[in-house]
Formats: sequence, C-alpha cells, structure tokens
Amino acid sequence: MYPLPVERWKPLNRTLYKASLPLALLIWLLPMLAVLVTSIRSSDELSQGDYWGWPRHFALIENYGTALTQTPMLHYFANSVLITVPSVIGAIVLASMAGFALATYRFPGNTAVLFAFVAGNFVPIQILMIPVRDMALKVGLFNSVWALVIFHVSFQTGFCTLFLRNFIKQLPFEMIEAARVEGASEWTIYWRIVLPLIRPALAALGILVFTFVWNDYFWALCLTQGDEAAPITVGVAALKGQWTTAWNLVAAGSVLAALPSVLMFFLMQKHFVAGLTFGASKG
Repeated sequence: MYPLPVERWKPLNRTLYKASLPLALLIWLLPMLAVLVTSIRSSDELSQGDYWGWPRHFALIENYGTALTQTPMLHYFANSVLITVPSVIGAIVLASMAGFALATYRFPGNTAVLFAFVAGNFVPIQILMIPVRDMALKVGLFNSVWALVIFHVSFQTGFCTLFLRNFIKQLPFEMIEAARVEGASEWTIYWRIVLPLIRPALAALGILVFTFVWNDYFWALCLTQGDEAAPITVGVAALKGQWTTAWNLVAAGSVLAALPSVLMFFLMQKHFVAGLTFGASKG
C-alpha cells in the first residue's frame, strides 16, 4: 500500500535513484540559476546576445539599485505586504474557528458544511474571473487592496478550514469535555486549549497561505489596474517595456519578489515540518 523505503530497494535501483537526484535537481534549478545570473548581468552583454555565458561584468548593485530606486518596486512591495498579511491572518482566524466548530460540535448538516468547504477547493478559479470582477466593480472595490484581501480570505478559508478541522479532530475530545465540565466557555476552550495545541499546524498553514497569496498573479491582474493597488507580481510584469525590455532589471525584480516567501520558508522551516507531521504518530 505504501512505497517501499529506499533502503530496501535493490542495489541497482538504489544506485540509479541516487545518481539521478543531482541531475533532477540541476534541471529543476536551472531556470532559477539563469534568473539569478541575468539579474547581475550588464545591459551591454544582454544587448550583444550573451545570455548563458558567465558575466564578464557584474552589475549587481547597478541592477538591483535601479530596480529599487528607478521603478515602483517598493510601492508594489508595500502593496503586497498590505494584501498578504491581512489575508493570512483573516483566513487562518476564520478557518480555525470554523474548523473548531466542525471538529467539536455535533449538529445536523455538519458533514454537508464540511463537504461545501471541500467542494470549494475543486472549483477552477478561472470560471470565477468574470463574476468576481463584476462584483468588485459593483461594490466599488475594484483596483483596491481590499478587493484582493477580501477575495483571498474568502478563497483560502475553505482550504484552511479543511486543513485545521482534520488537525483539531485528532485532539482528545475528552480534554474538551473536561474543560466544559469545569465551566470553561467555548471561547476559552478555543483560545486557551485548542489553539496552543495546534500551533504547529497554524505555522505550517501560515507559510502555505503566505506563499499562495504573495505569489498570486492571476487575481492581482484581474482585480487591479495600473500601479495604485498592484502587488509585486504584477509590478514585475510591468517592468517589461513596450518596445525593448531590460531583462536584467526584470530578473532583479523577480528575485526581489521571490525573496520574502523564500526567507519565510527557511525561517519557519522547523515549524513547517512539525506542522505537516503533527499527529502523524502516536505514543
């Protein structure tokens, strides 16, 4: 039922597997390495068609300085922060309360509500483009940070609720019943008992939602116009010129756009792994 551990493979298969890992890693990292090298390449080398050779002149400070000071990258970055942070907090808060209710309360329609959250994750986001855009125009939220915040909170809450409900369901229900017998309110149980116990899951979910929202390009393109509320993903695309494109600046902007989510993962790596393995073993 489960894959056989690598240690129990045949010697030949194990050797081929270990030999193929560096090759697969190189192929996977090649586009990222190309972007990094392009971000420190001078414009003269790019105009001469030198895309894959090692840079003869390093323009690290020049390219990144230009991307930060002579383009609206800092404005795009601020918009991304204003969109991502409230979206992550809002989605996790709503999902934790909904997951707590679905995991601990027994009421008619509990399963149907859970299925509704699950079904929402299977809806292709492309078919929602026109209705969501029209709704944002009608309520006056189009081309605003709040339009993206409200949409991301709404769309991410379903996945987060399913994720947290399964974690809360693994907690000993007798502990919650004992707290109720002692007179603790439902809010106290939720705030002082459930949330501290699922802290690794909250950390893992926070990293996932942060990455989803920060890297979003589709909805940022649909719900914004111009530079006023555009996040950094749209801002990088806006660095392309109408007639010619400074690909070194685009590459530098792409690196700056990806840096927060990469740093977030490495800083929270222990919590992320602990959250994904939370409840995987007992004893």
